[in-house]
Amino acid sequence: MLELIRSLVDFILHIDKHLVKLAAELGAWLYVVLFGIVFCETGLVILPLLPGDSLLFATGALIAAPGSPLDLGFTLALLIAAAILGDAVNYAIGAYVGPQVFTERSRLLNPKYVLRTEAFYAKYGKKTIFLARFVPIVRTFAPFLAGIGRMPYREFAVYNVTGAIAWVSLCTLAGYFFGRIPFVQRYFSSVILAIVVVSVLPIVFELVKAKLEERRSAAA
Repeated sequence: MLELIRSLVDFILHIDKHLVKLAAELGAWLYVVLFGIVFCETGLVILPLLPGDSLLFATGALIAAPGSPLDLGFTLALLIAAAILGDAVNYAIGAYVGPQVFTERSRLLNPKYVLRTEAFYAKYGKKTIFLARFVPIVRTFAPFLAGIGRMPYREFAVYNVTGAIAWVSLCTLAGYFFGRIPFVQRYFSSVILAIVVVSVLPIVFELVKAKLEERRSAAA
């Protein structure tokens, strides 16, 4: 398990090098790998730690590189489709099997992650489906809880589609336009780490806020 975590961290921090290697080995088949990662991160509630924002940024940088096997327009369309389909599947899982598989002792689902997402819902309401696209972990659990909560699918679909378009386009185009800047290339690992840190800041903020409120309630 520890080795798996180390490999995942290495993949995320050096994702640019890994993508270049995969592009050289797979060529256009890299599309399938990218689609699979984005779909699994958004569609499978048991895989919330797969790279999302950093993968899209690195993919954009790869597309901008000379000789890239990827096309910008096709990649955007493919990954937007993967994100939409992933959330739709996650919603369906929550609607049909969520109440049965989620318990306090569940080994597949971490109750803490679900509670964080519920707090996000409490603060932002239905807009959570859109906003959660930009927050790791919450991004994976938001559609699952929307399914459990029986959010009307038409409303869910609107936020799902608009959120997918905004998330994939923003992160990928950021990599496309800024990823080839010499400074960014030189410190790519640091840039990816910064993206990860900025992405999880909302979760850290909510956790700190919740702890402070617990202490105030206990002291009252």
